[in-house]
Amino acid sequence: MPEKEEDLLKELCGNDAKLYDLLSRTLYTDPIAAISKKDLAILIEETEKSIKDEDYEDALRRYQLVVYKAIFEATQNPGEKGRYIKVIQDLASKAAKVTEKVKEKAEKEGLAARALSLEGRIQNYEFLSERIEDVIKIASLFYNERLEVLGVKERREVRREAREVTEREAQREQHEKTERQAVRREERKGMGKKERKEAETEEKRIELGEKEKREARSKEREEAETEEKRIELGEKEKREARSKERRETRIT
Repeated sequence: MPEKEEDLLKELCGNDAKLYDLLSRTLYTDPIAAISKKDLAILIEETEKSIKDEDYEDALRRYQLVVYKAIFEATQNPGEKGRYIKVIQDLASKAAKVTEKVKEKAEKEGLAARALSLEGRIQNYEFLSERIEDVIKIASLFYNERLEVLGVKERREVRREAREVTEREAQREQHEKTERQAVRREERKGMGKKERKEAETEEKRIELGEKEKREARSKEREEAETEEKRIELGEKEKREARSKERRETRIT
């Protein structure tokens, strides 16, 4: 987990080192990219099939991913918190049992380090079930912050790309203007006095139109910059509000 996200999680967990240790292994910095898009029920069904096939190593891996997804879904559906608590506790219990089977196999094969690691995982599942209320509370604050940060980055990227398109368009128009002026200068060289005067009048009309376009683009840029500042201010206020909420609800 990157340093900034570690700091955020530490802030939320306060002095609860054990809760921090669990969540630092459980939460994703980019849940949208990391968590499976499959329905939770389908993932559970696939995991249970691995158990029926007695492929406990595969079930061990699948249960971990299913539990992580269930925690994320619980944070995004606060109105169904009670249901998700039961689901997560049931998954944690089943995951612990599967882990125990894999641990027993590791012990028979003399893989002491592997067995010790699996014992730690069993304890984590038990702790998760015991502290599920705190887990969901902290995970909700953490994920809401991460999703907001990721959304801000995405919106900034869209605005940056829009500015680049506008700048490229202005450069293209300036290049075309320079080329048109050069062509018209060459054309006027072979003109009579009357034709040249008419051409100069047309040139002024074209330049006036281009000037109006430049002024319109300038106004659009100013409005975009004003809107950018308004958005940045709004995002700052939201960050401060979320920070206040974290301070008020963190584990002490």
